[in-house]
Amino acid sequence: AAGVTLVSLSTTLATNALVEGRGRPVGLVLIGLDEARLGRARLAEALGGDPVAFVAGGHGADGGEREAFDEGALLAFVERWDELVEAWAVSALFATRNPAHERRAQALIARTSDKPVSLGHTLSAGLDAPRRALTALLNARLVPLIAELLDAARRLLAVRGIAAPLMVVKGDGSLIGAAVAADCPVETILSGPAASLVGASF
Repeated sequence: AAGVTLVSLSTTLATNALVEGRGRPVGLVLIGLDEARLGRARLAEALGGDPVAFVAGGHGADGGEREAFDEGALLAFVERWDELVEAWAVSALFATRNPAHERRAQALIARTSDKPVSLGHTLSAGLDAPRRALTALLNARLVPLIAELLDAARRLLAVRGIAAPLMVVKGDGSLIGAAVAADCPVETILSGPAASLVGASF
């Protein structure tokens, strides 16, 4: 065990969970977006029957506030659904230009919930708001699953007396730390196939 300097974990967990629709229940908060946007990027399909809140707020393309953020509506939504979801996803209009409302939403959610929060602007730099929301939703679905996998891996390493850093294979074949994978499990989609190709190449 002392000779092990790095542990690289490849997994099909994220891929399988998304293909099979096994992600955990999520509360989706859309700031500055209306219900019509659910029809784009297959967002409504991915949401399924999970709760969604359309909260006033968001910014314009120049980063200026388009509308005041309705904090009360957000808090009411979180209080209503917290016991029924395992994670939260937040996506605000033009958050890639100004993430203030997404960050404020995260802080407010943390007041009343201990569930993890995925923010759209931290996962995608694209300007397409529905796609960013979809990425945040999928990431939030995977957070509880990847946490269980990483905990199991750490327990196994401890039993074997291995103290090496734990890394996870991304979908492009590169490695990220376990802590990063825990926050951004969407990065591990196609981890298994990518690792197979890297191994075959080697």
